[in-house]
Amino acid sequence: QVQLVDTGGGLVQAGGSLRLSCAASGRTFSNGAMGWFRQAPGKEREFVASLFWASGIGYYADTVKGRFTISRDTAKNTAYLQMNSLKSEDTAVYYCAARNYGFGYTPTSYDYWGQGTQVTVSS
Repeated sequence: QVQLVDTGGGLVQAGGSLRLSCAASGRTFSNGAMGWFRQAPGKEREFVASLFWASGIGYYADTVKGRFTISRDTAKNTAYLQMNSLKSEDTAVYYCAARNYGFGYTPTSYDYWGQGTQVTVSS
């Protein structure tokens, strides 16, 4: 059984930092990708960042490029999202997601999901 566990959310002031973790169990995603989406109240779930698991190369939404960094630890089967210079518009529930093959930017292209973690940025 595949499980993704999202941790690391919280309340932070604008300009602050948080690091999210996504620990996977049940399989590795050697041929696929792992990343994060976020969903704010009343809005659709949107792509934040994701990486190819094999290479570690990451891709980012324009809204977070230069502020967020995605990485992974293959030994721990865990991905990380370092979020710096947080803004109030980053407030959302952040969901870790993984897919078995290839890479994608849409929620429907991912096979597995974490439970989500709340990130709240106060201005």
